[in-house]
Amino acid sequence: MTTTSMAGALTTALRDAMAADERVVVYGEDVGPLGGVFRVTDGLQAEFGSDRIWDSPLAESGIVGTAVGMALYGLRPVVEMQFDAFSYPAFEQIVSHVAKMRNRTRGRVGMPLVIRIPCSGDIGGVEHHSDSSEAYWTATPGLTVVTPSNPADAYSMLREAIDSDDPVIFLEPKSRYWMRADVEFPARETSFDRAHVVREGDDVTLLAYGPTVATALAAADQAAADGLSIEVVDLRSLSPFDDETVGASVRKTSRAAVIHEAAQFGGYGAEVAARVTERNFFHLSAPVLRITGFDVPYPSPKLEEYFLPTAERVLDAIETWQWEAR
Repeated sequence: MTTTSMAGALTTALRDAMAADERVVVYGEDVGPLGGVFRVTDGLQAEFGSDRIWDSPLAESGIVGTAVGMALYGLRPVVEMQFDAFSYPAFEQIVSHVAKMRNRTRGRVGMPLVIRIPCSGDIGGVEHHSDSSEAYWTATPGLTVVTPSNPADAYSMLREAIDSDDPVIFLEPKSRYWMRADVEFPARETSFDRAHVVREGDDVTLLAYGPTVATALAAADQAAADGLSIEVVDLRSLSPFDDETVGASVRKTSRAAVIHEAAQFGGYGAEVAARVTERNFFHLSAPVLRITGFDVPYPSPKLEEYFLPTAERVLDAIETWQWEAR
């Protein structure tokens, strides 16, 4: 066992993937000698050389555009967008080319490309440095979209993403980079398209992912003091969606809520709520709730604490259901 942070687990995953396969190359803004803004690539250029990991120009469209060409010619590029909102200049390349290549070639051409995106808030970031853009990517057929919530998953999911012959949007919650846990490397667990039940419960299912898994667990701890048993499901894979694991949990508890930092209107939680309702309607005792950020642009650092969903907001939302005496 090694005690490591999520950032450290991601570094180890990149190092192991580069050592295992010389086709794996890593590049992006400041990922070379600096080791990345969040130090995820720290020390890798010194170990593997500047022909395997290098600094790119400040041009996200160029980063992804060249990665498409590299993937077509047999490399397995892993590129970093540095911050979530920095990925928008590459939107055209991702949506029109990365996501559609296999369909365009009727399955003959894969796209083994990983786009790492530090995502979400709770770090006091200024404009363009904190965002939750997952709904853009999950609304794009052809992209696999995953996000870890802990160091062990960070390692295993990134290794699986790099091994995939299809493009993966790999969302790394910035506020969890420094969380630490014991990990046994190489931590290769179940497939990254499966959700995990991270806390068993009987009364409510909380569906969370990335940064909000910790929020859901905190809410479950507080609710337990009042005799409410909450099950927490870490979705892990946003697209494809694990209907089997989520449905089994919802049918057991009969109540569900989804938590995310992005704005509510048109957010990822809307798809989750619709999907859960369509497939489990006759098992539900109450409407599926969404506990989210507000329908405003991501606020300044001084207002961030009022924008983010908290355990208290989760519990307040749950209390709006009609409950039989318990």
